[in-house]
Amino acid sequence: MRINEGFELMDVCGEMVVVALGQKNINFSKIISLNESAAYLWQKVVGQDFDAHRLAQLLTEEYDVDMDTALTDAQRTMADWKNAGLAE
Repeated sequence: MRINEGFELMDVCGEMVVVALGQKNINFSKIISLNESAAYLWQKVVGQDFDAHRLAQLLTEEYDVDMDTALTDAQRTMADWKNAGLAE
C-alpha cells in the first residue's frame, strides 16, 4: 500500500489533519483528522510502500503495545485510509 500523492498532513490549531493539494484532488471535499498514532504512522511511511506488518512494527517501536494489538490497529488504519481515498 502507498499513501496517494496530493495529500499532506498538517497541524491545524493543534489537530493533525490530512488536506488535499493540487488539481488532482480538487474534488476532495473531506477533512480527515488523524489521532496521534495514525499521524505518527503517516509521517513514517509517506512516500514509501508499506503493509500492515510494517505499520505494526512502527507502533511497537513507538508505543507500549504488543504485536497482535498493533497489527489489528495497523490493519484498521490501512482500511480507514483506503476507504477515505488516501491510500491504495
